[in-house]
Amino acid sequence: MSFDPAVSLALAFAVSAAAGWIDAIAGGGGMITVPFLLNLGLPPSLALGTNKFQSSFGSMASSWRYAKSGELERKTVLWGVLFTLFGAFFGSWLVQRLKPVLLGYLIPFLLAGILLYVLFAPKFGERGGSAKVSEKSLFCVLGLVLGFYDGFFGPGTGTLWAAALVLWGGFGLLRATAYTKVMNFTSNIAALAFFIAGGNVSYAIGCVMAMGQFLSGRLGASMAVRGGARFVRPVFLGASACLTAVLFYRLF
Repeated sequence: MSFDPAVSLALAFAVSAAAGWIDAIAGGGGMITVPFLLNLGLPPSLALGTNKFQSSFGSMASSWRYAKSGELERKTVLWGVLFTLFGAFFGSWLVQRLKPVLLGYLIPFLLAGILLYVLFAPKFGERGGSAKVSEKSLFCVLGLVLGFYDGFFGPGTGTLWAAALVLWGGFGLLRATAYTKVMNFTSNIAALAFFIAGGNVSYAIGCVMAMGQFLSGRLGASMAVRGGARFVRPVFLGASACLTAVLFYRLF
């Protein structure tokens, strides 16, 4: 599908703004932006690289807003960032040598399970619970595993981070979302380095989308901070349901 250049840029800004707002609150923005970039006629590798470029600005803006809200603890963030970088670098390196077929089959079922659990647990993430493991251990393990996953495959990373932090870390959903955005930003930057090195970023369209992501990412995070878990939960459910449906559709 081809568009007039001016129309393409206007659509790119609007699409990235919508995706950035959703991503700042619940994750899943890539399921909007990647199909859009492919429909513009970009080859898959260029579409994925451009998507990582523009989404990095949204995750940066929302991370900064969450940090200012006081939801983040510096030492915990540093452990998570360090191990997420390791995982994402390895995943990004490996995906260029293997096809992520197994994850393509596994992840939709895992996300469906999370969606059903949240749907039938009305108090999910409203308040912090008791942690099942220490924060340091949790962020080290999740950083490696989900950082690798984001670099290797990607869809649903934010949902998996938030759910794991609520279930195993005893986090409230708002606090879990705050940490999720920082880890998303970390793995985005790590993966982006490989795409830039390979020349797989369209900066013309990426910069326009980056502006939309930056503005809406900050707005979405601000709304989440003000609204708390009761605001985040329905957006989280809606985004998770759409993401799961799209992945199942592509799978079958």
